[in-house]
Amino acid sequence: MARDIHSYRTEIDRIDDEILRLLNERSKSVLEIGRLKRLSDGGANLHTPAREAAILDRLMKQNAGPFPNEAIRPVYREIMSASLSLEGPQRVAYLGPRATFTHLASMKQFGESAHYVPVTGIKDVFSEVERGRAHFGVVPIENSTEGVVNHTLDMFIDSTLVIYGEVLQEISHQLLSKSERVEEIKKIYSHPHAIAQCRNWLETHLPHVPLAEVASTARAAELCGDDPSAAAIASELAAQLYGLKVLRSRIEDNTNNFTRFLVLAQKAPERTGKDKTSLMLSVKDKVGALYDLLRPFASLGLNMTKIESRPSRRKAWEYLFFVDIEGHVDEDRVKKALEEIKSRCLFMKILGSYPSHT
Repeated sequence: MARDIHSYRTEIDRIDDEILRLLNERSKSVLEIGRLKRLSDGGANLHTPAREAAILDRLMKQNAGPFPNEAIRPVYREIMSASLSLEGPQRVAYLGPRATFTHLASMKQFGESAHYVPVTGIKDVFSEVERGRAHFGVVPIENSTEGVVNHTLDMFIDSTLVIYGEVLQEISHQLLSKSERVEEIKKIYSHPHAIAQCRNWLETHLPHVPLAEVASTARAAELCGDDPSAAAIASELAAQLYGLKVLRSRIEDNTNNFTRFLVLAQKAPERTGKDKTSLMLSVKDKVGALYDLLRPFASLGLNMTKIESRPSRRKAWEYLFFVDIEGHVDEDRVKKALEEIKSRCLFMKILGSYPSHT
């Protein structure tokens, strides 16, 4: 006999009850792990990217479907976030205000159950973590279309913090409003970068609507709260937080726009097997110095994924180089390369070895 909808719904209810029971069993084990970690190391950084990466990798490899693999990561992100919150909320400082892409990147890394602290500047994010007022910090480091965030690089010169992780966040813009009709929009607010990234769409669809630049996309959404004739270019999170409707989705001109964010902490994460190491180097002022400095990476088969230069601020025409390589500082060939490089440069600082997601 064919089953009806009611019988399938009854089965789903039974499965949901079992999922809930297992989530609580999982939570008990998490609490026990937390207790044991506090006994062994004081419970420093209960958030462990290496373990989380291993869980996700194992689950996605054994997933036979039809539940999609791409949904496993966000589902388990929230399970792990809620589990960590049982030990007390993880405080995460980020470059605010709320509903910005830094906020979205923070939530992608730590889930809904973390306690998020928006601050006004990149310097303030570093300060919150350095002073122990936040367990982690999240700052932008580079955008695929606009390049590196120099202020973040400069902060590493004097900071004692390490890079704990990285987050790659897609930059997607939505047109938000209290109104339900695009034809009613008489003014559009947004951050200058967001307006620039949607210029072609705006000129095609709303060519005569005035554009107003504001300090952030979140501020743009806030301004639309009491004015149905106004719209904002902002994120879907901004729509949720400020009670706005999404009139049009993905209005950005370049659909391949990503920002890379760094996670900051006081202590380094465990090695995962798929890691990246970031360095800060100062070279001697002579012909071929940079080539000689970087040669050990090539000779030892280490892939350099990024290099940026910044004035050192100590001496005119002296530069610092920020370098990313594949591998972990505890790997033998990375150790050997760093030993060779240290002997060839004026200054070397390891900013961190952390799980690679790019």
